[in-house]
Amino acid sequence: MSSIIEQTAALKVHEVGGKAAALARLAQHGFNPPAFFVLPPELFERAEGGERLDDALAKLGAGPFAVRSSARQEDGVEHSHAGQFDTVLNVAAHDVWSAANQVWQSGFSTTVETYRKVKSGGAAEGPAVIVQQMIDATAAGVAFSADPVTGQRNKVVVSAIAGLGERLVSGEEDGESWTIGTSVSGPASATVLNADQAQQIADLARRAEAVFGMPQDIEWAFDGAGLHILQSRPITTKLLPAAQPDNALTIFDNSNIVESYPGMVSPLTYSFAIDIYSHVYEAFVALLGVPNATITANSAVFGNMLGRVDGRVYYNLVNWYRALALLPGFSLNRAYMETMMGVATPMPAEVTDHIGPPPAQGLARLPEYLKLAKVAGGLVWQAVRLGRTRARFYDRLNDALSSGFDPKTAGPTALAAEYRRVEASLLRRWDAPLVNDFLCMIAFGASRNLMQKWLGEKGVLLHNDVMIGQGDIISAEPAQRIAKMGEMVAEAGIAQALREQGRGALEGHDAIAREVQSYLDKFGDRCTEELKLESIPLSDDPAPLLQAIAASAGRGSVPAHVVSAPDWAALFPKNPLKRQFAKWLIGWTKARVRDRENLRFERTRIFGYTRAVFLALGREFAARDLLDAPRDILYLTTQEALGAVEGFALSANLKSIVALRKAEDAASALRPDPPERIELRGPAIAPVWTDAAPETDTAKTRTATGCSAGRVTAKARVIHDPRTQTLTPGDILVARHTDPGWIAVFASASAIVVERGSLLSHSAIVARELGIPCVVGLKGATQWISDGETICVDGASGCVERRDAEL
Repeated sequence: MSSIIEQTAALKVHEVGGKAAALARLAQHGFNPPAFFVLPPELFERAEGGERLDDALAKLGAGPFAVRSSARQEDGVEHSHAGQFDTVLNVAAHDVWSAANQVWQSGFSTTVETYRKVKSGGAAEGPAVIVQQMIDATAAGVAFSADPVTGQRNKVVVSAIAGLGERLVSGEEDGESWTIGTSVSGPASATVLNADQAQQIADLARRAEAVFGMPQDIEWAFDGAGLHILQSRPITTKLLPAAQPDNALTIFDNSNIVESYPGMVSPLTYSFAIDIYSHVYEAFVALLGVPNATITANSAVFGNMLGRVDGRVYYNLVNWYRALALLPGFSLNRAYMETMMGVATPMPAEVTDHIGPPPAQGLARLPEYLKLAKVAGGLVWQAVRLGRTRARFYDRLNDALSSGFDPKTAGPTALAAEYRRVEASLLRRWDAPLVNDFLCMIAFGASRNLMQKWLGEKGVLLHNDVMIGQGDIISAEPAQRIAKMGEMVAEAGIAQALREQGRGALEGHDAIAREVQSYLDKFGDRCTEELKLESIPLSDDPAPLLQAIAASAGRGSVPAHVVSAPDWAALFPKNPLKRQFAKWLIGWTKARVRDRENLRFERTRIFGYTRAVFLALGREFAARDLLDAPRDILYLTTQEALGAVEGFALSANLKSIVALRKAEDAASALRPDPPERIELRGPAIAPVWTDAAPETDTAKTRTATGCSAGRVTAKARVIHDPRTQTLTPGDILVARHTDPGWIAVFASASAIVVERGSLLSHSAIVARELGIPCVVGLKGATQWISDGETICVDGASGCVERRDAEL
C-alpha cells in the first residue's frame, strides 16, 4: 500500500505498525486519542508522499502536529522498541514531510540496529509514521495497568509530569508517582495531579487492558478538553500470573452491631468478640434444635460472623444468613426469619436464593412442622426451668468474680489461667442470658401484638409503660442514684466545685463521698462503649460520673416516672379469660425484660473483669520488655496474648506486631467511617467502598419510634463522644447511638433523639426512668439535625420537628 492511510483504516499491523493499529483500535472502542493518519513506509522509499499531505493535514486541523514512529515490531507483546525511534513534536504543517522523513530514517540508526541484534532480530527497516494532532498538555505521562516492578496485576502505576510527557519518556526528568489499587496513593505534596485525576488515568489504563486482553503500558495527557490516550502497548516485563476468578459475595453491615461496638475497635476487643459470638450462637442454634453434627460441620460459619473494616466492626451478613438457614422451620417462613437479622437493608436475592432449603410445599411441610413442635416443646421446658438456669448462672458468675484472685499482683501464667477459668465457666456457658434473651424477644413481640389487637393504641401505650418503665430494672438504678446524689450536691452547694475539682470537692462531705464510692463499687465497670476492652471504666476514671452528678444538681429535682399497675378489670370488663391471660403474659414478659437488663449488667461485670486480666497481662509483658507499654496489649489478639504465655505463639516479636497495627489503626482513625453496608467479591481481606456524598434531607418533620411520652421544644445538641462533649441542662440530646456510659449527658437532657435503638434499648429505658421524651431509630438524625438548632420532640408519637429549618 502506497497511499496515506486514514485513522479508521489503520487496523493492520503489517501495513501501519503496532502503535498506529493500537490507536485505531482504541478509537473504535470509544477512547479519545488525538486524530491521526499514517504514512506507510513505501511512501518514503519512493519519496512520493509529500505532495499528498495537504488534504490529510487539513482534515486533522490547523496544527501543530506530533510525528511519531509506528514500526511493524514496535509496541508488540515481545518487544516494545521504546525510545529507539525518533519523535518530533510541535511540527508546523509545512514541516510535516521533513519531520516524517526524519522519523522514517531513524529506523536505520545504529541504536535500532543494536536493539534488534540484542532483542528482536531482523533487518533494519524504516517504520510507518503517524501524524496526529498535537495535544497542548497541562500534564502528561505514562501509566501501567499492572505494576511492572512487583508484577502485581491489581495495581496501576502512574508517572506524571507537568506539560508534555516527552521529558519523562526520554528519561530527562523524573515524574510524580501514583499507585492506584484499592485506594489512591500519591506524594504528600502533589503538584502535577490530584487523586481524582490519578483515578481517571487508572480507569483509562484498565479500560485499555480490557480492550486488548492483556496489561497495557499507556501514554496519556490532560489538556483543556480533558484526558486523552496517546498510545497503548503491552507490558513486556514478566508479571505475576493473573488471579483466578472469584465471584463469592461478602456483605458487611453494621446497622445493628454499631450499638455495641461503635467507632474504632481494638484488635484485642475484636478477637474477643469473635470468640464470644462463635460460642454464643453455636449455643443458640443448639437451643433451637440444630443437631451437634450440623453445628460442627458449620463451625467456619460461626467462627466468621464478624468482620473488621478500617478498624470498625461489622456483621458478616452472609454467614449470619447461613446460620439462620440452619434453624428448624426456616423453609416454612424464610421472610419472617430474615427479619430476625435486624438489618436496615434486605439481603440480595443472590444470597437468599442459594442458601438454605427451598420453601417447603405440600407434604414436605409436615416434617418441618414436627421440628417446630419439638423446638416449641424445648422452649417451654427452658421457660419452666429458667429460674433454675438463672440461679446456676449467677452461682458460676459469683464464684468466678469473687474468687479472691487479684490481677494487680498476679504473674503472666496465673493471669492466663484465670482467663481460661472464666472462659470455661462463663463465656462458654452463656445459657441463662441466651435463653432469657430469646424468650424475652418472643414474649415482648407476642404481648405487644396481643395488646394492640385487644385494646388498640391504648394497649400499645400500656405495654410501653409497663415494659420500659420498671423502677426495679438495673438500667434505671444509675439514673436514680445519680439523681439522689445530685440533690445532695445541690443541697451542699458544691456543684460547681465538683465540676472543677472532681473528687477533691467531696472532702468534708462524707455522706456524698460514701454514695459515690457505693456507686463505683456496683457500677465501676460501666463506661462509654463498655463492651470494648480498651474503654476506661468508671473505677479507673470516675470523672464522667462526677460530671453527671454535677449536671443533675444543676437540673434540679425531677419527679420519678411512676408506673401505675394496670386496672385489668377496667380494661377487660366483660372477658375474664382475656383479663387473666393478658395479666399473666404482661407480667411474665415484664420479668423477662427485667432479667434481660439485669443479665446484661452482669455481662458488663464479666467484660470488666476480662479487661482487668488482659491489662494486667500487658503490665507483665511491658515489665519483661515484650511490649513498650501495658496498654499495647490492646493491639494483640487474645490468642497472640495467651500464646505468648502458654507457648503456642507464632512470633516472639510482639513489639513489631503492635507497631504495625498502631500505624494501621492511626491511619484508619483519620478516615471517615465506612458506609453502613459494604459488598465485595472474592477475598474479603481488603474491602473497597466509595465515599458517597450524604443525601440532603429537606423534610421539616420526621417520625421514628416514640418510646417515652412527653413533648419538649429546646435546642438540639449533637453529641458524638460523651467523654469530650457536654450538654447544657435543658438541651435535647441527639446521637447516633448510646450505651450505659452516656448517663452523664442523659442527666442533663430534656429529651433524647437517637439514630439507632428500639423500645428495649438502654436510651429508651433510661429516658422513661428520667421522665423525659425519647425517640429512637431516627436514621440519619445527626446529619438531619444541626447542632444548636431548635427542635420539638414528641416522645409518644415519635415525631421530631425542626423549628429553625429554612425549608
